[in-house]
Amino acid sequence: MPIRIVTIEREYGSGGSGIAQALAERLGWKLWDRDLTAEIARVAEVDNLAAQRCDLRVDPWLYRLFKVYARGSHERSLSLAEPGAFDTDFMIETLHKVIDDVASRGNCAIVGRGSAYFLRNRPDAFHFFVYASVDEKVRRLKSIGKSEKEALQLIDEIDRERSAFIRHYFHAEWPHRPLYNLMINSTFGDEHVVEMVLQHIAALEKRGEPRSLSA
Repeated sequence: MPIRIVTIEREYGSGGSGIAQALAERLGWKLWDRDLTAEIARVAEVDNLAAQRCDLRVDPWLYRLFKVYARGSHERSLSLAEPGAFDTDFMIETLHKVIDDVASRGNCAIVGRGSAYFLRNRPDAFHFFVYASVDEKVRRLKSIGKSEKEALQLIDEIDRERSAFIRHYFHAEWPHRPLYNLMINSTFGDEHVVEMVLQHIAALEKRGEPRSLSA
């Protein structure tokens, strides 16, 4: 069975989103990163235009979820239209529904949002995790205007929040190594990562073995 879906999880500052974009371009596939935010908003019937209002504390875990995504991805564009009506369980249900839907369309690269966990039993999905040294992550974050102090703080806080989210909702440590087909260091460059992912996908397709993973 050919690979039709790639999920990308990443440490904050490792360049995972840019790598996902480069990979999608090489494959000619749809990238679900920023567009996934709009799709989540559409399905959940929340406003995705009010950029700074997503930190409404409907409950602590919902706030944590938004905080994780808002600081590390693009969910800062979501806000809650009806506080109290959109709880954490509904958010998880919505995420699962949206990710299953975009995966069913195939030929897509999905960044984060628990996609590797939701899609772990799909034999047509390839999951990889991007990490980097602290020095590399600081370098990348400084290149987009963060100070070294701010970069170090964000690296620690955001990955700690992501880990807590995965532990709470999926009962697994983050990153959960058995979940991924490949874990790769981005210190060697984005193009190197893309090439290695493509090589691993080609090798798995050639072997033709089932690839569903257990989380």
